[in-house]
Amino acid sequence: ACDTSGDVDVNDLRAKAAQHSPRLAAIMITYPSTHGVFEEHIREVCEIVHGHGGQVYLDGANLNAQVGRSRPGDYGADVSHLNLHKTFCIPHGGGGPGMGPIGVKAHLAPFLPGHPASDAKPAPIGPVSAAPFGSASILTISYIYILMMGGEGLTRATEIAILNANYIAARLHPHFPVLYRNHKGRVAHECIVDPRPLKASCEVTVDDIAKRLIDYGFHAPTMSFPVPGTLMIEPTESESKAELDRFCEAMIAIRREIADIETGRWKVETSPLRYAPHTVNDIAEDNWARPYSRAEGCFPAGSSRIDKYWSPVGRVDNVYGDRHLVCSCPPVTEYAEAAE
Repeated sequence: ACDTSGDVDVNDLRAKAAQHSPRLAAIMITYPSTHGVFEEHIREVCEIVHGHGGQVYLDGANLNAQVGRSRPGDYGADVSHLNLHKTFCIPHGGGGPGMGPIGVKAHLAPFLPGHPASDAKPAPIGPVSAAPFGSASILTISYIYILMMGGEGLTRATEIAILNANYIAARLHPHFPVLYRNHKGRVAHECIVDPRPLKASCEVTVDDIAKRLIDYGFHAPTMSFPVPGTLMIEPTESESKAELDRFCEAMIAIRREIADIETGRWKVETSPLRYAPHTVNDIAEDNWARPYSRAEGCFPAGSSRIDKYWSPVGRVDNVYGDRHLVCSCPPVTEYAEAAE
């Protein structure tokens, strides 16, 4: 369970640890959390688990908010993996390969896996990867990135990642409330904006906002994770202030469009949000029968007409698609015939 700030509910954890003490093996925790906050009681969380004989596995997915500023071992983690694809420049989102080291404290070193191709003598734990160093060729990308950045540059990247997220949170909060912040009103390297009240007031959903962002030239942030019905925004250190502003202006413009639904200018089912994303076929349609203009739909305020991104398809029913998978592959009989 978590508290109102998005932190682990320490009292709940303490009770559950005591309840399951004879069987408690480990806890896995993400720091900073996917709620977009640094766990205020991270040391206490680790101490509770250790007090019942458990180990603490730190998910290194958000290490880009720690590099140069904190060390997992110092606040109690026993094991941590480093996502090179998120923190050290290996391309992210291209389907892999995933790669990165796993660090452990000294008491766990005897249990690390070995590999017959590289070990002088058999290790007590066998290999977990076919190759001794996994997809070793891509490690050169991270190595060169670290050399180019240096310690000072890597620390600065951490600071910019956190600054960028707080900038977005500050700009969007008056329009889309930020769900979790610490006692100083700050977030970590990402933030969750909460449009769920809009579904109750005017039937606008997080899907509507995500699809409308495509018309503004943006791939939507993480949707409905970790909190259903919300958007989790992680700008990282890579985006310029101009790009952050462009994104914020798009979100604010979408909020104005939602206000038009709230005031009755459009019905939600015939609004630019519900029809989004708009395609080239939409703008070329002979009979435009929508209550908003082609320009409002296809070139919303602030979007560029020069290098406009056009979605290849319009709105689809995500839920239906998820529940009714369609295979476009040839039937198995054709493969059998080809083999013959």
